[in-house]
Amino acid sequence: MTLVGWLQIAAVLVAVLVAARPLGFYMARVVQGERTFLSPYLTRVERVFYNASGINPEKEQSWLAYTLAMLVFNGVGFLSLYALMRLQAFLPLNPQKFGGVAPDLAYNTAVSFVTNTNWQAYSGETTMSHLVQIAGLTVHNFLSAATGIALAIAMTRAFARSSVTTLGNFWVDMNRTTLYVLLPLSVLLALAFALSGVPQTLSASVDATTLEGIKQTISLGPVASQEAIKQLGTNGGGFFNANAAHPFENPNAWSNILSIWSMLLVSTALTFTFGRMVGDIRQGTVLLIAMWSLLIAAVGIAYWAETSGNPLLVQAGVNAAGGNMEGKEVRFGQAMTALYVAVTTGLSCGAVNAMHNSLTPLGGVVPLFLIQLGEILPGGTGSGLYGMLVMAIITVFIAGLMVGRTPEYLGKKIEAREMKLAMLAVLVLPLVILSFTAVSAVLPTALESLANSGPRGLTELLYAYSSAAGNNGSAFAGLNVNTPWFNTTLGITMMLGRFAYVIPVMAIAGSLAAKKKVPASPGTFPTRSPLFVSLLVGVILILGGLQYFPALALGPIVEHLLMNAGKTF
Repeated sequence: MTLVGWLQIAAVLVAVLVAARPLGFYMARVVQGERTFLSPYLTRVERVFYNASGINPEKEQSWLAYTLAMLVFNGVGFLSLYALMRLQAFLPLNPQKFGGVAPDLAYNTAVSFVTNTNWQAYSGETTMSHLVQIAGLTVHNFLSAATGIALAIAMTRAFARSSVTTLGNFWVDMNRTTLYVLLPLSVLLALAFALSGVPQTLSASVDATTLEGIKQTISLGPVASQEAIKQLGTNGGGFFNANAAHPFENPNAWSNILSIWSMLLVSTALTFTFGRMVGDIRQGTVLLIAMWSLLIAAVGIAYWAETSGNPLLVQAGVNAAGGNMEGKEVRFGQAMTALYVAVTTGLSCGAVNAMHNSLTPLGGVVPLFLIQLGEILPGGTGSGLYGMLVMAIITVFIAGLMVGRTPEYLGKKIEAREMKLAMLAVLVLPLVILSFTAVSAVLPTALESLANSGPRGLTELLYAYSSAAGNNGSAFAGLNVNTPWFNTTLGITMMLGRFAYVIPVMAIAGSLAAKKKVPASPGTFPTRSPLFVSLLVGVILILGGLQYFPALALGPIVEHLLMNAGKTF
């Protein structure tokens, strides 16, 4: 590790914080229906959508109606995207003349983009036409991100309001988030990416002649526009198979910095939105400190692990001073690769600028464990905030029991109903991750897809289902997932990871909104102190450790011990 490397990491993180605070306050104004600088231009557009769809923006919904509206909307989105991919061969904007996508792959991809996972069991440049990329995948990059933000805003209203039965209107929240936040930011970011060298064209490809005189056909397309919302919405799905390691998606150091900055921006800003809406900025700041302290620690571990090198390669005569550069782009170096690895998995983004299967065992633990913690550091757009609020509810309940104080959070009493629902949500992820991993570890059909055996092979399986359940979408690489078994089971895992998790979360929101907000008393556990931050971090780590440590011990931890002993499996 070097001082220059740490300064690069620090500069990117500071840039995120500088932009996130004003954006967070702006987003609070947007979702509360207040006037903003974009209102003169977008208010009429907003009304057109309401009139065309028959939505009354003044009518709010209960938690159940809000959740049902979200589920119906995403169900229609899944069916339309599935049909678009299946009928691809008969539709325009298909200069590559691609045929229809296979049923199991179309199912997997449709679920993937609707759930904000963007898991890709295909090579984008050789599978999806420009129309599917634009009207299908990019559109759902916006809508899935807006859905997550809307759910987080509904959860926030539960704490901000007192004795009410409504949480807002899903259609209004999603519409405003898309129009006033995601679209304007994406336009600006797409222009920035295009200026940095990312292609934006409807051409299918370009021919180039190499220095050896060999003709090479290089795929092109509307990359910059998809790249913008891919990062802002923590979607992560790449236009090309190599994702952000591809020189057309991520051509230089500046585009790499811009990618990391844009990934972190909205999720970080939502903590400031939360603080503004509940009337206490410090409450949002506490959540942000907890998120970022774990994220920065993860960056440090990944950076250290990758610069320490591989003892097996040292035995083979490789200079240890270069660290582990396998699978990394020399354009970015190990510091910015480590930051990218931690950010993309601390978020539910899944974009990659290095192959995670090439990380050292301990380096590989970082993205895997960050996903398994529930994608809350700082998590996906919206999903990270409501996931962290679930952890905060569990923390105040445990803290209250430990010190004999009333379990309250932001003036709302945390009782048995909320705790049961919180634990139901928390148990969804380990249930689907560990169950499907266990079955795949003994199923011959699944084992045939592995690139590695032994501990690393188990890590490949564990990472795939963790990524799907956490709606992350990154892959450990090496695992051939474009098979009926993986397309089907990973699709099921993605749906459960998104919707089976969020339904109890919304039930918690409905329960809390109906409660009267009471002022803090001498018996109330303080939630704006360093002590609460420490407890929150501890609960997150203990829950993650208890759920996943046995599986991690059989995979990357065993591999690390073997590597240090100079052995392979």
